[in-house]
Amino acid sequence: MAAAAAAAAEQSSNGPVKKSMREKAVERRNVNKEHNSNFKAGYIPIDEDRLHKTGLRGRKGNLAICVIILLFILAVINLIITLVIWSVIRIGPNGCDSMEFHESGLLRFKQVSDMGVIHPLYKSTVGGRRNENLVITGNNQPIVFQQGTTKLSVEKNKTSITSDIGMQFFDPRTQNILFSTDYETHEFHLPSGVKSLNVQKASTERITSNATSDLNIKVDGRAIVRGNEGVFIMGKTIEFHMGGNMELKAENSIILNGTVMVSTTRLPSSSSGDQLGAGEWVRYKLCMCADGTLFKVQVTGQNMGCQVSDHPCGNTH
Repeated sequence: MAAAAAAAAEQSSNGPVKKSMREKAVERRNVNKEHNSNFKAGYIPIDEDRLHKTGLRGRKGNLAICVIILLFILAVINLIITLVIWSVIRIGPNGCDSMEFHESGLLRFKQVSDMGVIHPLYKSTVGGRRNENLVITGNNQPIVFQQGTTKLSVEKNKTSITSDIGMQFFDPRTQNILFSTDYETHEFHLPSGVKSLNVQKASTERITSNATSDLNIKVDGRAIVRGNEGVFIMGKTIEFHMGGNMELKAENSIILNGTVMVSTTRLPSSSSGDQLGAGEWVRYKLCMCADGTLFKVQVTGQNMGCQVSDHPCGNTH
């Protein structure tokens, strides 16, 4: 310590002391040795749980993985849709090969198109090229045109039109009405060339035919003719042909004006008169008054006529 103090006093009085090369090498080696052996230099103990953690860990990491998987699935679906659109519309270097879009809003198909359902916009028009037919084909299915409650169905064996608000056909060139269901303005007539009309139910004031043709009403099952104020059937000759029963009902009376002929080939008959009193048969006789009023009389014996006391004919019948 005394030598160090003397050296410091000598350095302070005479300036810095010059060391030899050997002394400087020894001092440098001692410093490096001490530095390499001191592993705790600059070390500060820190609790890792209190450190700010960076990155996605725990639930955030799982959520990030789910988002990445979802984006991958959406990318695959988008790729599939793009490939389908590319194959259907046939987009190439020169544009779309199957359709054209015009500034006027016209969409033109240049090739045969396979579509299921088409929804045109309001007041849209579907048409073909000039001097070319528009061919619409349904693969084993009917072709249906529908606007609101009006529907046109074209099938293999028939074409049907249904509407709740009525329909009207007219010539686009002359604007002449060919067929209309507006009965208040136009009387219903079958179009030219149409010989029959097939309906399930019709409500009208009268049904007539031309003066030179017959009016035929044919049904496969049961026909019901009903009038709120009565039913009037008029014609030169009126014939009823039926395979079952014919039933006439009226609140007041049934009037047959003219020659009435009934074919009895299919009417039930009894081979003997013994069954009349046996209770197995209840038979009635059809009678007519002078004014055409019909009434029935129960047959209780052989050769029984219409002379009964409670007939509706008055004095003469």
